[in-house]
Amino acid sequence: MRRAAWAAAVVTAAAVLVTGCTVGGEDNSPSVPAGSATDKSTPQGRNSGPAAEPSVPVPPGRTPSGTLLVTDFGADTVTFVDPDRGAFDSVEVGTAPYGLVVGDDERAWVATAEGVAVVDAGKRTRIARIPYETEGIGKPTHGEYRGGGMGIALAPDGRHVYVGVNRPGDNGTVEVIDTHALKVTGVAEVGRRPFDVDVSRDGREVYATDHDSFDVTVVRTVGLDTRRIEVAPYGTEGGLGSWLKPHYAVVRPSDGRLLLPFEGERLVVLDPQTGTSRVESMTANTHQHGAAITIDGTLLVVGTGPIDPTRDEGPSLTVRHPDGRERVIPLDGPHEDVAASRDGRTAYVTGGFTRDGYWDGITVVDLSSGASRRLTAGERPLGIAVL
Repeated sequence: MRRAAWAAAVVTAAAVLVTGCTVGGEDNSPSVPAGSATDKSTPQGRNSGPAAEPSVPVPPGRTPSGTLLVTDFGADTVTFVDPDRGAFDSVEVGTAPYGLVVGDDERAWVATAEGVAVVDAGKRTRIARIPYETEGIGKPTHGEYRGGGMGIALAPDGRHVYVGVNRPGDNGTVEVIDTHALKVTGVAEVGRRPFDVDVSRDGREVYATDHDSFDVTVVRTVGLDTRRIEVAPYGTEGGLGSWLKPHYAVVRPSDGRLLLPFEGERLVVLDPQTGTSRVESMTANTHQHGAAITIDGTLLVVGTGPIDPTRDEGPSLTVRHPDGRERVIPLDGPHEDVAASRDGRTAYVTGGFTRDGYWDGITVVDLSSGASRRLTAGERPLGIAVL
């Protein structure tokens, strides 16, 4: 139980340790050794070096299909990226944008500290920003623990957007937005720091992954009734100071189960209807954040780097097939989130990262060969979606 032992050590350190997976405020990250996951001076992994600044002309007319949209947590913008050549345009959306989702109508919904920005991705213009109704989120600000939107998801029929809203120091909410009226129509209480939000295949339930309360909140879309399911394969020892919390989840297309990866060691397969779960083994042995799933059920998981550099592996992308076979592709430096191309052949991994050690770009990974290359893209890019 290597992680359990490490969790016990974190209990002692929780009063002073402040990182992206612990409790704290802005600009309080601990010092780290050179070359570790949080050191910005020495990239890790086996990719090529930093990408050169591209000179990419703005495409004429509407934004091409297949363009990448990334939230620039450090620049209050969404950047548009040609997956072959790099960034070519950006639009201001609001303070510290985090997650985003794009609908079939080419509208992008962006969770910022100020509200949900609505962007016409085809024209690359912001058309609205919908303020939150959750009280106690504070003034819009930057920093990992800022109040406001985090995870965000779109209903299968496109009629509603669901955004997880962080209320610093307290439980968060999921706010429901009517995509036609462009207003909040409901608020449901969820757990602490809703890192990720997902929607069931039939649109009847929303799942908030509550990082700091070790659980998933299931929200019924009709009536907004809620129930909480603990997801803590290492236990909850360490509380807010623990690293071993849920971050991102995906809904498995085949059966609607939620898949939640932990530490490159354990994959929690959660049945949100019954609240029961089982744990499957993983092989990356690294702290994990972003996750995505392809249409054929291949799971992609971002490894951000080691908790303990003496025992854990560096940043990576896990490619896990439906039968449980895994391929672990090393990455150069920390990353945060991932999206797959529509054909499922390519992964796009953002370098923003919620802790120190971020970089301003995207790693493009060929999922067949494992080859990768880097693109400059925005400023501390976190969320990512494919148009």
